[in-house]
Amino acid sequence: MNAMIEVTPPILSAQGGHADLTAGAPRTAGSARPAGSALTAGSALTAGSALTAGSAGQETATTGAVGEAVSEISGLRERIDEIDNALIELWRERAAISAEVGRVRIASGGTRLVLSREREIVDRFRDALGADGVQLALLILRAGRGPL
Repeated sequence: MNAMIEVTPPILSAQGGHADLTAGAPRTAGSARPAGSALTAGSALTAGSALTAGSAGQETATTGAVGEAVSEISGLRERIDEIDNALIELWRERAAISAEVGRVRIASGGTRLVLSREREIVDRFRDALGADGVQLALLILRAGRGPL
């Protein structure tokens, strides 16, 4: 007896040899099955397609695990988006403060930038983040003072 189970969560997509859980993506690199069609070995599974239960409900357990993974990834991506938004706001705030420091320094007869201060910042980012920290520091400095 074959029972039909409706699968509603987004399922697994294989891209470039790496599996990625994405909304509405096919489970395998093969072609996707239309909603309501039965799943057979080697065919793709998409949200809303039917899954034919095999021996001991193995497909049901796999579908549940995939649904849990999709839910977990969704939550993690929401947190990444929150962090990205905070970084954007901090970037803008830092750039505005840095530009104001430059205006005050120039208005008081100083130079447009202080290389020793920039070196401190680059060193701090390098120490914390390695080579990528240097690139990030240079982008941050440019945002505040403009290009050299």
